[in-house]
Amino acid sequence: MTTTSVSSDLSASLDPRAIIVFEQVCLSGSISGAARALGVSQPSVSQTVALLEARLGVALLKRQSRGVEPTREGEALRSKASALSQVLRDARATVERASNNIAGPIRIGGTPGALVSLVPQVIRHLDRQDIRFEMSVIEASDHALSDMLRRREIELAFVTTGIASTQDEFSEWTVAQDPFALIVGRAHQELPSRLSLGSVSTLPWVLPRVGGGFQKQIQSLFMNDQCCEPANVIRCDSLLTTKAIVRMTDRITILPRQVVESELSVGVLRAIDIEHVTFQRQIGIRALATADLSPLAQRIVGALSEP
Repeated sequence: MTTTSVSSDLSASLDPRAIIVFEQVCLSGSISGAARALGVSQPSVSQTVALLEARLGVALLKRQSRGVEPTREGEALRSKASALSQVLRDARATVERASNNIAGPIRIGGTPGALVSLVPQVIRHLDRQDIRFEMSVIEASDHALSDMLRRREIELAFVTTGIASTQDEFSEWTVAQDPFALIVGRAHQELPSRLSLGSVSTLPWVLPRVGGGFQKQIQSLFMNDQCCEPANVIRCDSLLTTKAIVRMTDRITILPRQVVESELSVGVLRAIDIEHVTFQRQIGIRALATADLSPLAQRIVGALSEP
C-alpha cells in the first residue's frame, strides 16, 4: 500500500464525533468532567478516546491523579479539534441565517488601526448592496490574529501588511495605504506643519507596544530619520486611549491620518507632516491559504480590493 493510500484511509477512519469528545476532555481537564459536559457516561468518553488513540497509533492524553492533559500529539490534535468545532458551529449558524436571508455569520479580527480604516468601508459597501448580514469584529494583536485564523475562530484578519513573509500558510492582500503623521494636541500649537522626528524625539510620547506590525513601521520611521525611539514614552495599543492622552496632555504620537480623521476635522488634534518618510503605511487582509472563503468573505475581499 502506498503512503498516499495509507494517509487517505487514516483520515477516513477518524470519527468527527470522537474528535469533539477529545476536545471536551482537554477543555474539562478530566474524563469525568467531559462526561458531565457532554451528558454521557464516563466509560463512554473513555472508550471513545481509547478508540481514537488506537486509530492514530499514539497516546493523546497523559493520565494523572488530578485529571488528564494532552500529550504533544494531543496538543496537535486539539488545535484541529478546535477548528472542527468552530466549523460545525458555523455550519449550523449559516443554515439558520440563510433561512432568514441573512449572510454570514462572519467573524473578522484586526489590529486597532486596520479595523478603524477598513471596517466602516466594508459595512458601507454591503449596506449599499442592500445585503443583510451578521458580523462580529474582534480587536487583537497581529500574532494573536494569526493564531485565531489557524483555529478558524476568525475568517479574515485586517492587519498591517508587508511587514513579514506570510510563507505558504496565509494569503495576504494589501488594499489601502495611509500616510503616517505626527499627531499632537493643542498643547503643541507652536510646532510647524512639517518637521523631522529627531527634532521632537525628546518630547513625551505615546507609542504602541513593542512587537506588533504597527510598532515595527514606526520604528522604521525613526531609523529612516537616523534617530533613536523616544525614552519618555507610554506604550499603549488602544487607539481610543492614545488619542485621548494626546488630546488632553502634552504627549505626542504617530498615527495614520485616516485613523484620526474625525479629530482632525474638529480641530482637537493636529497632523504634522514627517520629513524623510520613505514608505506608506499598508493595511490589508490576511486569511488562511488552505481555507475556502465563504461567500460573504469573498464579497468583503472584493469590496476592499476594488480600485
